[in-house]
Amino acid sequence: MAPGSDASPEALGLRTHPLTSVVQGALWAAAASVGLISSIFTGDGWGDMSALLSLVISLVGGLVVGMGVGYLSWRFTRYVIDGTELRINSGIITKASRRIPYERIQSVDIAEPLVARLFGLAELRIEMAGGRDSRTSLRFLSLDDARDLRRVLLARAHGSPQDAPAEEHRSIITVVTPQRVMIGTLLSLDFLFAAVGTIALLVGAIWFGQVIVLLGGIIPLGSWIVQIVGKRVLQQWDFTLSRGERGLRIERGLLSRTSQTIPYARVQGIAIKEPYVWRRFGWLRLEVDVAGYAAHGDDEGVDSSSILLPISDRPLADAVIAELIPGSAVESVPRTAAPRRSRLFAPIGWRFRWVGANERTFVAREGWIERTTNIVPHHKTQSVELRQGPLQRRRRLATIEVHTPQGPVDADGRNLDERDARAVALAQLERARAARG
Repeated sequence: MAPGSDASPEALGLRTHPLTSVVQGALWAAAASVGLISSIFTGDGWGDMSALLSLVISLVGGLVVGMGVGYLSWRFTRYVIDGTELRINSGIITKASRRIPYERIQSVDIAEPLVARLFGLAELRIEMAGGRDSRTSLRFLSLDDARDLRRVLLARAHGSPQDAPAEEHRSIITVVTPQRVMIGTLLSLDFLFAAVGTIALLVGAIWFGQVIVLLGGIIPLGSWIVQIVGKRVLQQWDFTLSRGERGLRIERGLLSRTSQTIPYARVQGIAIKEPYVWRRFGWLRLEVDVAGYAAHGDDEGVDSSSILLPISDRPLADAVIAELIPGSAVESVPRTAAPRRSRLFAPIGWRFRWVGANERTFVAREGWIERTTNIVPHHKTQSVELRQGPLQRRRRLATIEVHTPQGPVDADGRNLDERDARAVALAQLERARAARG
């Protein structure tokens, strides 16, 4: 139970849920089994009884060892909430105490991995300001306790009274149905290429009787398809975007469920992705650059934690962008386009490259197969770089890069006229200074 006041006995030190060791054991067993199955695929195959015996041993061994390590970790881990900070004390041989001042907390997310979800447990992920070690996790709490603790931490991070208020009122912005996510995935070029490649490989192997060739090609193609479906369908299943006082919240996932909060102040930029086939239907995907997330690459991958809308029409996307970055009307931005002589570097794509800026944002667009538009608020600009290689100098071209934290946003103006690029770079530096002032 999450503490509500410093005087409570729980404030002296609380443990995570006792079933943490069971969940840890199941995760270890699953990891050991995946490794063994991979070796079987590249080794003697499934016909050998020793392979089946090794699989059973790895399952049992991984479960036992994982539960043992999980129990010791649970036994020696406590978290304490006092008037100024959250402390997490851990360590079996080497003791460690992680201190998290409330004022440094940026967001608190809840993740429900599949195994933990089966037991009604969740992982609490606490993001702090600055540094590569800015994430702290508590594994595992009951889902209700995780929600209560998130409410307490966010309340104190925003200077609210110690007794946490009820869950803040949230309004639903949109729910992306699984059917629409699946349709979007089926109409993506990479999925189409993988599917066509798999079919061609099957037909060729049957026609020429080369089963060995089939096995050698079907595994990487099948892995590619599974990865695409996993990231774009399973992880974005029942995608719900809602609005609260402190920011937007994303809830998603079929097997593993995640509740992710995007504070307004931490948005560093937004990327609009328009795949070739999707453009025919007016669809697009939004990815957000949130300070802190890209540095971690969580269990589900950086791409998943960066998805703001997996598939959307233009009016909804414009409304969400305007809420996170007001005054970012892309189509009305004055443009500086790449000149015709830059076609040596991009024979087709040069026509679609341009940069521009208004009073609030810097915008860069490129791409003809997948059109990408990157939007960066001026006050989030970290630095501006002007680059010019030997061949660019001969053709009087230059590339401007507006730097933001690592993430999906890549606001570059490639192969612009060198005088235009220099003028854009100097103007962007001035806008960034003025916006911060």
